[in-house]
Amino acid sequence: MTAGLHVRPSPLRHRGFTLIEILVVVVIIAVLSSLVLLSVGVVHDDRDVDTEVRRMASLIELAADEAVLQGRDFGVEFLLAGYRFVELDPLLGRWNEVVGDDLLRPRRLPEDMEFDVLIEGRRIRLAREAAAATKDGKEQGSGLAKNYAPHALILSSGDLTPLELTLVRRTDDLSQRLRIVPGGDIKIGEDDDEMQ
Repeated sequence: MTAGLHVRPSPLRHRGFTLIEILVVVVIIAVLSSLVLLSVGVVHDDRDVDTEVRRMASLIELAADEAVLQGRDFGVEFLLAGYRFVELDPLLGRWNEVVGDDLLRPRRLPEDMEFDVLIEGRRIRLAREAAAATKDGKEQGSGLAKNYAPHALILSSGDLTPLELTLVRRTDDLSQRLRIVPGGDIKIGEDDDEMQ
């Protein structure tokens, strides 16, 4: 008879993962995670242009409401990469920067975005910086030059200057359009109706 049969366990049965197998799995997970994060970032960036245009539309509507309620005339000066609201001083007949209103403060666009503005079918050449306030004599106020006029008017009568504004992101030419049509309605997006 056989004395004491001894069965050896198979070396494959108790084998774990090797360090190389674990590293390969970690690299695969890292690559997939980075692809997901990049795709989420691209989708988020696509919304940036739309968000900026909607913010501008909301601020113009807010200024229009304030103009009617307070009997003040506002204007908007568009810059290549930003905009600011101004108000008319009826006593001096001069435009001033809006002071003390955090919502109507000057705004800069994100670094890769620019405006393209059409008023009455003509492209407006936009400056990089806002018109400077005058400091003549003792006056140290925020008054702008006598011949200064904003690009768009927001009047206390409720009238708004009809215009077409396109916000373009130069890195990928993604754009969104805002139009103020006669009658003061603000439209966002590609609408085939012609401005009149």
